Amino acid sequence: MENTSELKRTPLHAAHLALKAKMVDFGGWDMPVQYSGLVDEHNTVRNAVGLFDVSHMGEIEVKGPQALEFVDYATTNAVAKLNVGQVHYAGLLYEHGGFVDDILVHKVAADSFFLCVNAGNQEKDFEHLQGLLSEKKFDCEVIYASERYAQLAIQGPKALSVAQKLSVTELAPIKYYWFVDGEFAGVPARIARTGYTGEDGFEVYVAPEHAESVWNQILAAGQEAGIKPAGLGARNTLRLESKMALYGHEIGPSINPFEADLNWIVKLDKGDFHGRAALAAAKERGLSRKLAGFEMRGRGIGRDGYDVHVDGKPAGWVTSGSPAPTLNKNIGLCIIPSGHAVPGNKIEVIVRNQPVEAEIVPTPFYKRSK
Repeated sequence: MENTSELKRTPLHAAHLALKAKMVDFGGWDMPVQYSGLVDEHNTVRNAVGLFDVSHMGEIEVKGPQALEFVDYATTNAVAKLNVGQVHYAGLLYEHGGFVDDILVHKVAADSFFLCVNAGNQEKDFEHLQGLLSEKKFDCEVIYASERYAQLAIQGPKALSVAQKLSVTELAPIKYYWFVDGEFAGVPARIARTGYTGEDGFEVYVAPEHAESVWNQILAAGQEAGIKPAGLGARNTLRLESKMALYGHEIGPSINPFEADLNWIVKLDKGDFHGRAALAAAKERGLSRKLAGFEMRGRGIGRDGYDVHVDGKPAGWVTSGSPAPTLNKNIGLCIIPSGHAVPGNKIEVIVRNQPVEAEIVPTPFYKRSK
């Protein structure tokens, strides 16, 4: 890759190169796209345990007497229902109802919240929140904290057994979408039972100066379990099989949460929030288009951005598409007219200027057994 010296690098850049990772410019960050190969890494996460460096993700803190009220106003989900130590998924919206970003909201204390945001959006998200705070005058502060955190994700059915070797904190009692602040690999850490793969696992936040040591300790602790480092390529196929949205694909400024099939993160009954009026109006009108999952029936792969036809006419586009290693099928997500976004309906994906038959199917494509 050219001009890597101009890219931001995670604290683990040298460790990735030592493992002969293929690197890619990801939103200004020099990140590993794969190590041993996408399919191998994907299958390792599904069947054993994989380790991701996701230190490029952004972190924003909100603190102060009215932190709860502000985060509740700034996001779509019901922040007031969170307990200390709980996490939920939410949207940051523009006034017109489209996505600024999708984020994870962690309730650290009654007056303290920790937001994990997308790498390429972190500066924009911070400015958006600062703007809302300036406009609405809540008694709190918004703090850009990305430089104080590295994030490592341990994902897979063996993630708990591997992670527990490195923590004096009992990890099994941590429920899905909860977190604890404790110690991990000998350093202070925030340990969240969250992830972007559809598997069990933990996202561990540590200070950047500890990242390389923690990375190496995780790989050593997971050797017996068959752990492998995994890159952004496998992360993408894993999240697609599990129908987890990717900003710039399933969601973005021109797509609202209802169109993205994310109704469950919108709480219109919680009171006012930024973008609520637009969403209420959209719900009243009804959906004209909606995200749906499909499987290719003909020969071909429906790639991101390919046109979708219904009854031989242009009707939408593929938001994400690829082979699914777990399922041995070619799958994808698309935005199409809502009336046609029903399992069993046929569509055509335009592959190299040729229509290829596909079928709308239920999602998620993959769901782990409990």
